[in-house]
Amino acid sequence: MSEEAEGVLRDLLGVRWDTGPLTAALADRLGDRASGLAERLVERWPKAPRGTHAELLDEIDVLLAVRRRLVPAEPEPSWRWGVEPWPSVEALARHLDLRDGEAEWFADPGGWLRRAPEGPLHHYRGTWRVGPSGAPRLLESPAPRLAELQRRIGRRVLERIPVHPGAHGYVRGRSPLTFAAVHAGRAMVLRVDVEGFFSRIGPARIAGLLRTAGYPAAVAAVLAGMLVTSTPRQVLRRAPGVPGETRRRLLDRLALPHLPQGASTSPAVANVLAHGLDRRLDGLAAAVGARYARYADDLVFSGEADLPVHGLLRRAGEIAADEGFDVRPDKTRIMPAHRRQRITGLVVNEHPAVSRRDYDDLRALLHNCARTGPDAQNAEGHPAFREHLLGRISWAGTGRPARQARLAALFDRIDFGPDHPPGRG
Repeated sequence: MSEEAEGVLRDLLGVRWDTGPLTAALADRLGDRASGLAERLVERWPKAPRGTHAELLDEIDVLLAVRRRLVPAEPEPSWRWGVEPWPSVEALARHLDLRDGEAEWFADPGGWLRRAPEGPLHHYRGTWRVGPSGAPRLLESPAPRLAELQRRIGRRVLERIPVHPGAHGYVRGRSPLTFAAVHAGRAMVLRVDVEGFFSRIGPARIAGLLRTAGYPAAVAAVLAGMLVTSTPRQVLRRAPGVPGETRRRLLDRLALPHLPQGASTSPAVANVLAHGLDRRLDGLAAAVGARYARYADDLVFSGEADLPVHGLLRRAGEIAADEGFDVRPDKTRIMPAHRRQRITGLVVNEHPAVSRRDYDDLRALLHNCARTGPDAQNAEGHPAFREHLLGRISWAGTGRPARQARLAALFDRIDFGPDHPPGRG
């Protein structure tokens, strides 16, 4: 009887007899072989075996021998894109300052936290919001320790993987303004919305990307696990909104491992995984003389008045589905030049700029803040209302310096109290 089989048996004692927990219990010892062995054991004994340990030990020994013959040795890593080289889970844990077992704890390969009651052990805090359309949206914010781990992974891995030139959202050096500038002054603008952009991306796709970057399978699986979550049942039950097909699809996706909206790494992961989508849609646009760019889940095409709109939209939907994304036909917008062409909050009929209505609303808000005080005008209860206003001024002045100067002058008249002297300093 091999020592490895005896070690496996010790690892399994007291573990819930299901593929996920068994895989997690064996991951440190067996690496890539853990899931295959767990599946074979559950297939052999659908319920936890109640015979002697000797019988179980014999079966483990046989399965391990078979797996050793079928699974080739992991090749030496071949690193790409300058990512941080972590050749093993131990190296990953060491460079992320994690103690033994903590990498797997944060990755939660068995999905234990989804079934566990809400509490301090959960890695995420879920907050439901209702979007302008009335659809529910879940913001899942990572706990401080996991958030710091994700920031490190972002800096050392994700930011080093190139994104397509057509991606403008959450990309250094690009912005809503650079995105809008691609489509400014065009006779026809088409906007297509991807449904559940983050929630459709699971750990298998992320691990595949990380394998391409050079990480061994075990390391790629742990890293992918640190970047996704499965929403606990208690949180799903609190989802607002009227029951319907769209809401049901959202809850079904959230119940599975997915990119959380609220983690700093999710936009970067989505951008690099959408490279194939961007490349193919950019080629499609070029074939009909159009331009293409994407900001997060907004896919936008623009071209001349004779752009083959319906054929372009049909083919774009087919490409998106082939790349693992679905578009929402009810949110597709066809915007010829005689209508207001608005993307990412900017009107692009001529030069990218905030709409006149949005500008006037902000100007009225600043005027009222100066007249009655900012607290009386903070209807939405922003905890940092002064900074919120400064952000809106910067946004409303996009592409219009004169507008920004007028709004800034109004802001300088607001009295924010002794802790904030007049002005923007």
